[in-house]
Amino acid sequence: MGGITMTRRGFAALAAAGALTGCARSGEVFEEVGADVAQSNFVEGYGPVADGEYLLPGVPSEYLEGVNRRSLVAYTGDQAPGVIEIDPFAKFLFFVNEDGSAWRYPIAVGRAGKTLRSTTTIRRKEEWPGWQPTANMLRREPEVYGPFANGIPGGLASPLGARGLYLYSGSRDTFYRIHGTNDLGSIGNSGSAGCIRLFNQDIIDLYDRVPLGTRVVIRTYEDSVRIEGEAMANRGMELPPKIVSPETIYGALEDSAG
Repeated sequence: MGGITMTRRGFAALAAAGALTGCARSGEVFEEVGADVAQSNFVEGYGPVADGEYLLPGVPSEYLEGVNRRSLVAYTGDQAPGVIEIDPFAKFLFFVNEDGSAWRYPIAVGRAGKTLRSTTTIRRKEEWPGWQPTANMLRREPEVYGPFANGIPGGLASPLGARGLYLYSGSRDTFYRIHGTNDLGSIGNSGSAGCIRLFNQDIIDLYDRVPLGTRVVIRTYEDSVRIEGEAMANRGMELPPKIVSPETIYGALEDSAG
């Protein structure tokens, strides 16, 4: 696939594909959300990105209000430098630095991501990863995942976004992922499909910072309240499931390949 100029249909597919689950424990896909993205007046760090053969759209400022953007903050958690700590309640991911600071990224916590409890390790990193439902997903919910049995190739329409960090327990793939998303409205919220999702601009930034072997620790609700405060520990809302037709995704792939 060469350089891509996205049509209105293509942007709609990006928003829809962003909500397909990249994990094996969830069962929702999202309806088409079409929007032309203005290419000016972006928050610093969230404008359009030329990434290899892809032109990644910018993130409109309405999705970046308050704490819902990447920040370098004083780290007040309990983890050592070089660790990723995920707070699924305050909807933050922290990458802890040596100097007592941390990069804080807003996240979306999918239904699968909310079941992540144990400490894991990043054993695999992929740029523009493709996605395919697992055999278990196809068996449990064929009406949802059957149309996507052949998978979605890596690229702008992939549900895993621009980057994927694959979490392992020892040598075993947990099927949990930290990955990008095109479902911009999900960031800062929970209840959507998928695992732990970031704006694509943020997952690119995080991907470049973390090496293989990085530990990923999940913060408890009690620690979230203690560290972030009760209000922040209850940030966001539960998002209802929506449905997207496979024609939306595969049609946009055909458009972009043409």
